Amino acid sequence: MRIDLNADLGESDGPWSTGDDAALLEVVTSASVACGFHAGDPRTMARTVALAVERGVSVGAHISYRDREGFGRRFIDVPPNELHAETTYQLGALAAACKAAGTRLAYVKPHGALYHAICTNPGQAEAVVAAVAGFDPGLALLGLPETLATRLAAAAGLTTVAEAFADRAYLADGGLVPRTSEGAVLTDPEAVAERMLGLVSTGTVQAVDGSSVAIPAQSICVHGDSPGAVAMARAVRARLEDAGVTLAPFA
Repeated sequence: MRIDLNADLGESDGPWSTGDDAALLEVVTSASVACGFHAGDPRTMARTVALAVERGVSVGAHISYRDREGFGRRFIDVPPNELHAETTYQLGALAAACKAAGTRLAYVKPHGALYHAICTNPGQAEAVVAAVAGFDPGLALLGLPETLATRLAAAAGLTTVAEAFADRAYLADGGLVPRTSEGAVLTDPEAVAERMLGLVSTGTVQAVDGSSVAIPAQSICVHGDSPGAVAMARAVRARLEDAGVTLAPFA
């Protein structure tokens, strides 16, 4: 068995710091780095990418709506041509940071509201997929499995990678429990680690209603800004490795 472990990183801004990127980069195999639209800044991008290169971690672009005030978690009905341009802009910024650090951008993972919007919204999904394919058709798109975005990306010749969330509760339809709902964010490292071993072993997780949900994941995400993110990532990695699972980047 083999799987990737990713985290959303590079979300600090100037003197304001969030998450322990250095510690998480000792644990994860892929880093989705904020591109400045929901969080992060040029110096943070450069520092995070450089650390990832030092530790052999694959780098992805964590693109977002232009929404620093809402941390990218508010849906914004951006016109498709504008979203296409803003996606390209963010990819270009992080690709440049990667080149300067001696590596290449490997994948793209939308953040927050954009991540969910492209699952069902044709205009938003088409804009993001077209921008990624136009920028570099060798980039992989990381997201929820079997969505509008993954179908469009596959049709455009992009590699799609299905993601599961270690620290989020699931609905019976395979969607995530909204963050505004009680119990949406999971915080017990050992329980989460056992849950992720079950995911890798069976391809399923238990939803909040007790049903079993199929999640054909190739990557597991631990949010860098979640409470106890480092302890959770370490617990997940240790539990998987103890069970003989190989952790390695998907791209």
